[in-house]
Amino acid sequence: MSEAILQVKNVKKHFPVKDSALFAKPTKFVKAVDDVSFEVKKGETLGIVGESGCGKSTLARLVMQLIRPTSGSVVLNGQDLASLSEQELKKARKSIQMVFQNPYASLDPRKTVEQLVMEPLVIHQVGTHQERVKKVQELLEVVGLSDYHATRYPHEFSGGQRQRINIARALALHPDVVICDESVSALDVSIQAQVINLLKELQAKFDLTYIFISHDLNVVRYISDRIAVMYLGRVVEMGTYEEIYHNPQHPYTRALLSAVPKESPLVKKERMILTGDVPSPMNPPSGCHFHKRCPYATDRCKTETPALELFEGQHLVSCHLLGDIS
Repeated sequence: MSEAILQVKNVKKHFPVKDSALFAKPTKFVKAVDDVSFEVKKGETLGIVGESGCGKSTLARLVMQLIRPTSGSVVLNGQDLASLSEQELKKARKSIQMVFQNPYASLDPRKTVEQLVMEPLVIHQVGTHQERVKKVQELLEVVGLSDYHATRYPHEFSGGQRQRINIARALALHPDVVICDESVSALDVSIQAQVINLLKELQAKFDLTYIFISHDLNVVRYISDRIAVMYLGRVVEMGTYEEIYHNPQHPYTRALLSAVPKESPLVKKERMILTGDVPSPMNPPSGCHFHKRCPYATDRCKTETPALELFEGQHLVSCHLLGDIS
């Protein structure tokens, strides 16, 4: 396996909560992402899963530098994106692109498909107008559309077709890394399969590196080489899909997997039901963030934050009871 193309190091994002007083300094913060670190190697797909509100999409925007981190660094091809100026960041963004969740909201309804897909080329001043038009036609064919679609508007397409347009736009600048933020969750199941297969084909064709964010564990299992499980702004477990699905070690990961629907009604499956609600990221629990819902929690879990430690192979787990839970 090649060296890491993307390194996220101790990234935090704490959003200030404004006080009712007009000029008062904020005293409370929403800890959306709380000290996350991982690496992604060239050509691999890292899946990120977790409940709604765990910080997955915020993390994606931090990697893209759509929002700046409170602390930590995001290193792409040896360059720390978090330390770049806006002009330098604009150049660096040619190497990292994003496919957003909502195919209906992420396309400007006033522009044609040709204008939408050509937009990155115009912004970065790539090629002449004729070369850009030809490039748009090539990209549309690559994602399974035709060149006559170029003159149409977004409202004339289905959700799956719109997401193909988004993918074509993301590929326009030949990026090294593509972040897919819940990019198939708004689509029908049959269309989801088509888009996921398209993503895999494009990865092989253009040597792409993916960060694939989803709450659908079956989708993540199908497309990912490694998987990171997030809970309340932290990564609690990370490993290959075999390690995560066949040998989960963190209680939260086990609870998530137990909620996946059975493939056959004849298969017996034991559910792990979590008690209580997800704590507020504005006031997360001390120690392990999961201890209030964990059936195995000890006094140590309430006071001491567990580190993300190597269990075996590439399997990393953040749990004080690692190896002691049957």
